[in-house]
Amino acid sequence: MSKKVFLTAEWRKLIMANYIVDPTILQPYIPANTTLDYWNGDCYVSLVGFMFKEVTVKGLKIPFHVNFPEVNLRFYVRHKEGNEWKRGVVFISEIVPKPAIVFVANTLFKEHYKTMPMKYNWDIMGDKQLIEYQWKYREQWNVIKYTTNEKAIPLANNSEAEFITEHFWGYSNKGNRKTVEYHVQHPRWDVYPVSDYEIQCDFKSLYGRSFAHLADRTPDSIFMAEGSPIKIFNKKVL
Repeated sequence: MSKKVFLTAEWRKLIMANYIVDPTILQPYIPANTTLDYWNGDCYVSLVGFMFKEVTVKGLKIPFHVNFPEVNLRFYVRHKEGNEWKRGVVFISEIVPKPAIVFVANTLFKEHYKTMPMKYNWDIMGDKQLIEYQWKYREQWNVIKYTTNEKAIPLANNSEAEFITEHFWGYSNKGNRKTVEYHVQHPRWDVYPVSDYEIQCDFKSLYGRSFAHLADRTPDSIFMAEGSPIKIFNKKVL
């Protein structure tokens, strides 16, 4: 793996809605040389909203592309290299308001970024936080909004939140049975329990018919991670 850093940033206030799904709906999205990763026998997808802050690409800041929100839908895989299992994330779709980010990520990393109007709100009052991300598609605003009223707590070992947050590799399908792999580095995150939430998401229009049923589902778990500085290293092709 190349140790050269491609991108540095901060990922902050990551609000996560996690759904247990039938693994068969993910089969078309699994990159070559990876396999689905399970927690306690269950297969998850996560709707995640967060802030990208202080973004630099190869040490340079792109004007007007330094701080912005992102919303993505992702699931979890593993790749075996020698005797080591690497635990990673596959993105079904990633939404940002900045076209230059879309171009770079889709061209170099074979990701699935799209540009849409977005807005966010952080309302922080002592230990209480209201964190909200919105994105507009076909004249409809989608929203994921959490309220937390406790201080952040450390991740519990072998917990679902640990499983969701500690996948340190990204995988995407390059075609011809080839897969792009890249390493994401960040420390262990503290998390906030959620006291209230709102999710309005047109899963069918945004992500396809296979995910339409999630619009009527209560998430199997919800939490918010505080986040941290992160590094993304150069890709390699498997």
